Amino acid sequence: MNHRTVFFVSDQTGVTAETLGHSLLTQFDGLKFRGVTVPFINTPDKANECVRRIKLTAEVEGARPIVFATMVQDNLRDIIAESQGLVLDFFGAFIGPMERELGIASSHATGKAHGVADQRSYTRRIDAMNYALEHDDGSTTRDYSKADIILVGVSRSGKTPTCLYMALRYGVYAANYPLTEEEFEGGKLPAPLERYRDRLFGLTIAPRRLQQIRQERRPESNYASARQVSFELRSAEALFSRYGIGHFDTTDSSVEEIASTVLDRTGLLNRLQGVEGSEV
Repeated sequence: MNHRTVFFVSDQTGVTAETLGHSLLTQFDGLKFRGVTVPFINTPDKANECVRRIKLTAEVEGARPIVFATMVQDNLRDIIAESQGLVLDFFGAFIGPMERELGIASSHATGKAHGVADQRSYTRRIDAMNYALEHDDGSTTRDYSKADIILVGVSRSGKTPTCLYMALRYGVYAANYPLTEEEFEGGKLPAPLERYRDRLFGLTIAPRRLQQIRQERRPESNYASARQVSFELRSAEALFSRYGIGHFDTTDSSVEEIASTVLDRTGLLNRLQGVEGSEV
């Protein structure tokens, strides 16, 4: 069998189980994983029904499923542990050693990882999301003075998803500005960006990958042609070099990796934490 079913089981949203589980699964090449998220398993009845699903999957597929679980309550963890899956219990693995090290018992309270415990931080993230949406793709350049960072690059290099992720995850006020053929004619930085050189960061991408993305969007167009793609990328990178704009190749990176790299290379996350005292 070259595929396995993976259950992400949680007493809340399942985001933590998915995130940690997917990180581990990426280390195993050559296998296909079918993910099943089972959130809000917060009663014994729900836990028993989840166990039934896992056992049925094992019987039908002839291989036990992998179960990534983030269950806070001991009684619910014990029920899930009785399933016919390989149960990898993140809370069970770490809570005990932490209690012994810290000398106190954990609260065993559900929902804390994704709750609105810090209202100021939550409000900033929502405001940052609204800012990123309003300032997407150069749709408006007003209020650039409020931007923590302005991503620049050719169309489809990853600017929009990176801005949205930084806003939602970190509360970063991120705008993005597309570099087009018209922008390259003069060989100069676009006028709206001149005053904000210290906030610019560039994204680039391999020509083959960019052409593939554009072909899916506008098949057989000049926009997706090898010639146009090559011209735009060369021009953008020349602009980055001319103005000393830091940049990153997004070709083989996820949006999470792109965002982390941008924040690390600009030192932005450390500055934000120093000012806001935000938790990440």
